[in-house]
Amino acid sequence: MQSFIKWVYGLALSLGAPGLFVVAFLDSSFISLPQINDLLVVLMVVRNKPLMPYYALMATAGSVAGCYVLYLLAERGGEAFLAKRLKRAHVERALALYRRRGVLALMVPALLPPPSPFKLFVLLAGVAEVRPLVFITSIAVARGLRYLVIGALAVWYGDFALDMLREHGRDAAVAVAVFVAAAVVAWWLLRRSSRARS
Repeated sequence: MQSFIKWVYGLALSLGAPGLFVVAFLDSSFISLPQINDLLVVLMVVRNKPLMPYYALMATAGSVAGCYVLYLLAERGGEAFLAKRLKRAHVERALALYRRRGVLALMVPALLPPPSPFKLFVLLAGVAEVRPLVFITSIAVARGLRYLVIGALAVWYGDFALDMLREHGRDAAVAVAVFVAAAVVAWWLLRRSSRARS
């Protein structure tokens, strides 16, 4: 597996942004390639800083496409798959959470780095029948924010960003996830209070 990951890594670097799209797609769908996307974004941005938004966009698009494939598979029979691997009570609780707070339940895991069980949340979204537009928008916003932050760090810190990512990448991703979760909760509370007043 290690040699395959090295081969994918080298191929993606040689292809540039399209390679980044392919790796992000694979990582978000059928194959786990932990942290390779993040490292590839940093390496490509360090080589060509003006293209940072393009690299972030390609990583985001690949991730959204890969997640959407899993979502479609889960929508067409994922409940039986999950029921074999998780306790029924856990599945029901997770599905209830998605039905109430679909956006937040998707965005926070999408921001977190490995080993967070992100694909499980994607499968649950399909089983819970989160609307496709809500699903795609949530993943695109969360992953886009993540890759833009990583790209910005690469622009500001250059090669040092790689060391930062390896040593503190998890902490930074958790901080961003907490910030986004707080922002979404604040938005929801403001919306609720304005509805109550009207």
